[in-house]
Amino acid sequence: MELSIIQSKIYEIRGQRVMLDFDLSIMYGTETRRLNEAVKRNQKRFPPDFMFQLTKDEWNILKSQIATSSWGGTRKPPHAFSELGVSMLSSVLSSDTAIEVNINIMRAFVAIRQLVLNTPVDKVQELQNEVRELKAYIEDVFTDYNDINEDTRMQLELINQSLAELQAKKQTDDKPRPKVGYI
Repeated sequence: MELSIIQSKIYEIRGQRVMLDFDLSIMYGTETRRLNEAVKRNQKRFPPDFMFQLTKDEWNILKSQIATSSWGGTRKPPHAFSELGVSMLSSVLSSDTAIEVNINIMRAFVAIRQLVLNTPVDKVQELQNEVRELKAYIEDVFTDYNDINEDTRMQLELINQSLAELQAKKQTDDKPRPKVGYI
């Protein structure tokens, strides 16, 4: 089974990465009720941090996310198995298929853990660098903007001064001139 298919069946519930019993049963090639029966027979091997049953609210929320129909299906919410619970399933289900699938599931959990642990650090560093670059760019833009404002302000003052001079000149030009010549 492909790693990406297995990874798509790993959900985050109650702060844990888990796989649901019906997905596991499909992968192991068994019925969900048979998987749950094997777990029930070995209840001591599955403490709450290995396996828990979803509440109806959790199941309804998850159903809407994974686009399952509300018609048909199980009457009870499914069981969720953490990485440790999936690992414990290998001791309960000992068929060759179960062992092979279990190995692939463990690889999927490890791949997701590595992705979570490694990628954010790189992403955070990348975001920090982008923020620094944006900050420097904005400072340059504001510096240019302030320079333009200073130049514009000086030009406006010169224009206003020229307009004032022209207006003063016009007022002197508009005054009646003394008549020259004979009356």
